[in-house]
Amino acid sequence: MASSYSTDLKLELMVTGEKAGLWGDITNTNLNILQQAIAGYEQVSVNATSAITLAFTNAALSNGKNAVLEITGTPSANATVNIPDGIEKTYTIKNSTVGSSTLTIKTTSGNGTTFLGTDKGTKLIYSDGTDITDTFSELSQINLVNQNEVRFQDATGGEYVGLKAPATVTSSFTLNLPSADSANNGYGLTTDGSGNLSFTDVASTGKAIAMALVFG
Repeated sequence: MASSYSTDLKLELMVTGEKAGLWGDITNTNLNILQQAIAGYEQVSVNATSAITLAFTNAALSNGKNAVLEITGTPSANATVNIPDGIEKTYTIKNSTVGSSTLTIKTTSGNGTTFLGTDKGTKLIYSDGTDITDTFSELSQINLVNQNEVRFQDATGGEYVGLKAPATVTSSFTLNLPSADSANNGYGLTTDGSGNLSFTDVASTGKAIAMALVFG
């Protein structure tokens, strides 16, 4: 019985009695593929306007087996990188393309995730063999410890606006955002004292407080 190949990384699975004298070389190749899947980094260019498909070659190093992929190039139209159907794998994807074209990472026949033209960031994704999921788009909770902040960078990534917790919080609380934007210009967010935020005419509220102070 001849060797077979694993579904995802295409490792060569040898059968007892086969490949006499080759087990050492084949095992080393398998270990190199595992290393590529755990710690491998490679740049993949999407200069062409047509979709490219990552390679998963039997018993060989291939660009699709890397842990980290940096997508480069200057696509003249929206670009797509396909992961073959049936492959189950996690990736860290960095979008280093030049220009305003979008970049979509998907399975050949399924759905995926898209970097907008201005998004030159990094995504942690996984393929379940059918579709691609952006891990951070489905996180149930994020805890930033040691008073670390959430940073909203500007268009160039040079400057940012940060939000962070105070040095001491007496009692934990949650602020619930409104379900829709205010239809009125100049309204501000206010709390009802129970953590529920809503849009309020801050100017009118300020005037009412001032009149109350003056006229009692």
